[in-house]
Amino acid sequence: MSTQLIIQKSIAYMEQHLEEQLTLADIASHAGFSPYHFHRLFRKEVGMNIADYLRKRRLCYAAQLLLHSEAAIIDISFHCHFESQESFTRAFKKLYGMPPGRYRKIFAAHAHHSIFEQGDDSMQQQQSQSALKGWFLSGSHPQDYEIGIDRTTVHQGSTSGYLKAVTPMDMGAFATMMQQFKAGKFVGKRMRFSGFVKTENVKEYCGLWMRVDSHSEDVLQFDNMNDRRIVGSTNWNHYAIVLDVPEDSATISIGVLLMGAGQVWVDSFRFEEVDRSVPTTNLEVQYEMLEEPANLSFEE
Repeated sequence: MSTQLIIQKSIAYMEQHLEEQLTLADIASHAGFSPYHFHRLFRKEVGMNIADYLRKRRLCYAAQLLLHSEAAIIDISFHCHFESQESFTRAFKKLYGMPPGRYRKIFAAHAHHSIFEQGDDSMQQQQSQSALKGWFLSGSHPQDYEIGIDRTTVHQGSTSGYLKAVTPMDMGAFATMMQQFKAGKFVGKRMRFSGFVKTENVKEYCGLWMRVDSHSEDVLQFDNMNDRRIVGSTNWNHYAIVLDVPEDSATISIGVLLMGAGQVWVDSFRFEEVDRSVPTTNLEVQYEMLEEPANLSFEE
């Protein structure tokens, strides 16, 4: 089993038992590793240790309870496995910049009266797309999809991004929430684009994608997770793409792809250099070059 699959298996286990008492030993045992080795593996792949991951996920869950329930703060703190309301308040304030009581007072009304629920469809789509600084919508049928910010379905923090189909469409139609930037400062490096993804009713497939283009606009490196598709309805999990950035690289594109109907949420993206021991996920397109033309009369 690859490192990525091991991490995904462990995250799925943590998501299923987020409201229960979990220890590093429990999670490592589920993944089939010693606590020491798994701790190092998880930190290298995800960028944080197990304790920090669980704390952030539980604080995110607590934030949702603050906005969408009337539970007392002390009850939420114990439910999310904090030793006291004081320790919960300290951790919450460190992550969200304010104590939980103030967070509930400021954002609870906003959560129930989203700006995306107002106006006609075109206005909703315009507001939704303009809210995502740095990202834009593209693909074969961008008019049939919508991107925006979600304050209810979140992995860490207060918001996530989403891409969803809004109209019925033909087989093979797709859209992407993406961005492009210059490759200059990354040339000669091996880069990993990773993040957390959650899906609902994805009919064909979705996945992260990354492409490295040359100055002549040739594709030098590419991966769209076509060989490890995300389909159906899935809980939050971690996915990654690793590509080299060759010397002739000019631009890098990254994003999330949705083909067909469904919705995908994304959160906590990272774009970082990794060492050469991390294998690339580049999709090689190989074919045999013929010596001469063949089947010019289109015979079976």
